[in-house]
Amino acid sequence: MRLTTRTNLAMRALMFCALNPGRIVRKHEIAEACNASENHLAQVVNTLAQRGFVETQRGRSGGLRLARAMDQIGVGEVLRAFEATLPFAECFDLETNTCPLYEACLFREALLEALEAFYASMDRRTLADMVADNTALEHPLRLPGSPAVSVCSGARPTAADAAAPPAGL
Repeated sequence: MRLTTRTNLAMRALMFCALNPGRIVRKHEIAEACNASENHLAQVVNTLAQRGFVETQRGRSGGLRLARAMDQIGVGEVLRAFEATLPFAECFDLETNTCPLYEACLFREALLEALEAFYASMDRRTLADMVADNTALEHPLRLPGSPAVSVCSGARPTAADAAAPPAGL
């Protein structure tokens, strides 16, 4: 199994936002930290916004931030938002399937079972699980001046938090 680049980039962008709470982050900051094309990231951010994972703000001081608390964003939900439109195998799409083994294939059943197990595992994890107490992840993704990540409260930073200057300035 292999995730698409878009799905992988979506998780990177969400982790970046989660590790920089209380501020609006810019696409170029995410692209630079995640070694991604800003154009490709723009497409991913658009989908994340349409699906309610992030809020976007246009303009000079625009960017994005999490639309929900990170413990309310399920990893399985994110993966489905990006992967569900692509059939896992040819035989999973009844409209385009040309496999002559479809009716008798036990491999398809095994793949379905494995895919269900994969999503069940991802459904048990949240964005908070991916970033909480993960100091190794903070180094490449946390911007200077961003507050420490807290997942205890479950509260999402407000617009006032994003407008406030970082502590110590």
